[in-house]
This record gives sequence, structure tokens and C-alpha cells, in this order.
Amino acid sequence: MKQPNYYAIISAEVRYDKNLTANAKLLYAEITALLNMNGECFATNKYFSTLYGKSVVTISKWIEELIVNGYISSSYTYKGGTKEIDKRYLSILKGGIKENDKGGIKENFKDNNTSINNNITYSNNKGRFKKPTVNDISNYCIERKNNIDAETFYDFYESKNWKIGKNKMKDWKACVRTWEKRQIKNNTGMSKIHSHLQKNMNVKEKLKQQLNR
Repeated sequence: MKQPNYYAIISAEVRYDKNLTANAKLLYAEITALLNMNGECFATNKYFSTLYGKSVVTISKWIEELIVNGYISSSYTYKGGTKEIDKRYLSILKGGIKENDKGGIKENFKDNNTSINNNITYSNNKGRFKKPTVNDISNYCIERKNNIDAETFYDFYESKNWKIGKNKMKDWKACVRTWEKRQIKNNTGMSKIHSHLQKNMNVKEKLKQQLNR
């Protein structure tokens, strides 16, 4: 029997689902391989039985596991004008291929950023944090003309393992802008304090001058 030569896919969701037996997970992967190869999976239980050397009843139980746990669905086509099943189609509901074209995957793993196998890795690099250098920070601060000390900024977040509270930092430039706003706010506050102190000093000076007359 010719075995499929397309890669199979098992997401983390499927791999670590304790409600599934190891063989059901293997069958799930086989279904994804057939989907990737043909664009659809119409393999019968007998086909899987021959492929894995298991009984049709056993294959049926594995498929039932996947259906009950919401990973696949099955649908049927019937021979014209009869209730006799022509083909059964297995589709992936979650954890893998949702939509596919013959000969290749069209949409995969929107919610699962893990390595699939040695041939393909799906990951979402958008928004991945890259720790800046002091020079990166300095150049950005110069660009924004905010007078923030790059080394102070770097040392502060380096000591916190580049976390904001308990969460990993996502955008260090946004943090620079936050520091910038705080600095402006603090400077504005200090300006008001200095103005108030200067006003009081002027009043005291005037009173002193009046008393000395």
C-alpha cells in the first residue's frame, strides 16, 4: 500500500489533550496529511485499517474520539437517488487545517505558534520582543529629543528582566515614550512648584523692604 508522503500536522492542542489516546492523535495527523495531499480526506476506515494494521472497529473508535472532542467532523455524499453512502469526508475543526487546496495548506494554526515538524514551522513573529542595546535607546531618544538617559533606561529594565510588572515587555519604544511623558509631567510639576516658591519669595522680599523703610 502506497503511504502518503506529505507531512502531517499535530498541534499542541491535540498533542497534550489527555482525552485523546496516542493512536487517535496519530490518526488525526494522518488525516491532516491526506488533506494536505488531496485537499480533502475521503479515506475509509478500511483504508486506515490497512495502513496501520488495526481492525476497522479500532479505527472507528479513534475517529469517534476525535469527533467527540471536537477535533474533526464527518460528512457524507450519497449515490444518486439512494440512501447508500458514496463517500465519507473528514474535516478538521480545530488544531490544524481549516481550509485547504489540493497539494498544499491554505490556512493553518491561527492560535498555535509551535513547531509542527522538521519541514515546517508556523510562528507569529509580529510583536516578538527584541531587547534593545543602549545605542538603540540612545538613538531613539535623540530622535525624539527627550533627554532621557539611555543607560539609565537600559539598566532599569535589564534589572527587571525587561518586564513591566509581571508581563514581558512588548515594545521598548513605547516605554521610552511613557518615560518621556512622565518626564514632561514631572518637569511641568516642578515648574509650578518653582513658580510658587518664587512668588512667595517675592512677596516676602516686598514685605521686608516695606518694614525697612
